[in-house]
Amino acid sequence: MASTTSAPGPSGMTGAFNDKNKPMEVRLSNLVAAKAISDAVRTSLGPRGMDKMIQTAKGEVIITNDGATILRSIQALHPAAKMLVDLSAAQDVEAGDGTTSVVVLAGSLLGAAEKMLQKGIHPTILAESFLKASTKAVEYLTEISTPIDLSDKTSLLRAATTSLNSKIVSQYSSTLAPIAVSAVTKLVTPESSTVDLRDIRIVKKVGGTIEDTQLVEGVVLNQNVVTAAGGPTRMEKAKIGLVQFQLSAPKPDMDNTVVINDYRQMDKVLKEGRQYLLNICKKIKKANCNVLLIQKSILRDAVDDISLNFLKKLNIVVVKDVERDEIEFLSKSLGCKPVADIDAFTEDKLGYADLVEESSDIEGAKVVKIMGIKHKGRTVSILAHGSNSLVLEESERSLHDALCVVRCLVKKRALISGGGAPEIHVSRRLSQYAQSLKGMEAYCFQAYADALEVIPTTLAENAGLNPIAIVTELRNRHALGERNAGINVRKGLISNILEEDVVQPLLVSTSAIELSTETVCLLLKIDDYVQAR
Repeated sequence: MASTTSAPGPSGMTGAFNDKNKPMEVRLSNLVAAKAISDAVRTSLGPRGMDKMIQTAKGEVIITNDGATILRSIQALHPAAKMLVDLSAAQDVEAGDGTTSVVVLAGSLLGAAEKMLQKGIHPTILAESFLKASTKAVEYLTEISTPIDLSDKTSLLRAATTSLNSKIVSQYSSTLAPIAVSAVTKLVTPESSTVDLRDIRIVKKVGGTIEDTQLVEGVVLNQNVVTAAGGPTRMEKAKIGLVQFQLSAPKPDMDNTVVINDYRQMDKVLKEGRQYLLNICKKIKKANCNVLLIQKSILRDAVDDISLNFLKKLNIVVVKDVERDEIEFLSKSLGCKPVADIDAFTEDKLGYADLVEESSDIEGAKVVKIMGIKHKGRTVSILAHGSNSLVLEESERSLHDALCVVRCLVKKRALISGGGAPEIHVSRRLSQYAQSLKGMEAYCFQAYADALEVIPTTLAENAGLNPIAIVTELRNRHALGERNAGINVRKGLISNILEEDVVQPLLVSTSAIELSTETVCLLLKIDDYVQAR
């Protein structure tokens, strides 16, 4: 975007500084790019939204309608388009749900801003008015919200079910919603202000259907028991050790080669190796450990056949290839400490459980469960099943969104209705407020109010309804004082949306409005684009 410089004029100023059109061109270019991203995900909004099929660089296929997942996969080149991708990611972190809504809303606000700019309103005035309007919008949303108590499970269930209804796995919302609610409520204390979702682990196993997904009292492992040497797969009164060293013969650091030309020396090398492994296994048994979880190793094998044979004779259950990022979760859940050196392996570092066993509840899916843990930390394991990996991945994403919705209710304990009702309510209130303002600000508030109607319009469009008729009827109902009138997508008409149990956390809507407005204001204030060398 190099600007053309003309010859210096009589006043000595160059044409580059007189170029008044350039900032407008940069702004329009940004608006067009960002709106293109918004239009890409707009069709996947709501329970009747379409799904996207994404092929990753590795050739894997993802089928989803989760805004954050779609945008993460889009190779956006334009910097303004990247800002919308980041906006969706920010909403995912803040609320976890509403990732599509936030981008659609930003696109609509950009459209409104473009019209205002063409009318000659200065971008700074526009940006300031939009920020004021967003503060007002959050006030109006808070007014119509209903406070909830975390002990009220039905409200939490309604919110989780609403989130799942817009997903591909919506028909299984009756299975997944209670799991999400129980998982989060298990971690919540009365004074907690948020929940760390890293304490909820979803273990995916192909086999069975989504209905077989369950919340496990205890811990589920991703790995299976090593049975190559015929070791045990079940252990009662388990004493669990979590080790970060390897049970295999040591190797030199470099690729050295040792030439042995005498079979007695060869025999000695093998004997030393066996003795080294036997000593380690004896020390493990001496600490009264009977279940061994071994961290994955890059440099050499975690276990070899000789050590497996010794462990089998000592009747120790072995699970290998525990990932590095699972160590913290497992040590917190099992109450054991990870041990990096055999000499530090003592009984006080072990975790205790009533039963460790590998079972296959469903054909083809073997799972290791650790039940009846003595000093269990505040963690939860969910065992997710699905007929194939595509369904399983989408089920995990949907569960994550449902968990985030329940977490939102822990952060800000209030619910509002869904189905486009809050957006229409805020839009009407802002229009009324705009009439009390003077000058340019009144126009900007009115434009902001109109832009909010994109959510109900898109919901109606995606459900195959007539958007103009539906939104007009919706406005009319709200004007008559029906605050909770929303679009009932299943029946294709306007009804009291609370009676249909369509609710969402207040935090999802407020953060969507705040974040999208901030992004739009940021884009409006950009007037030049410079590429750094």
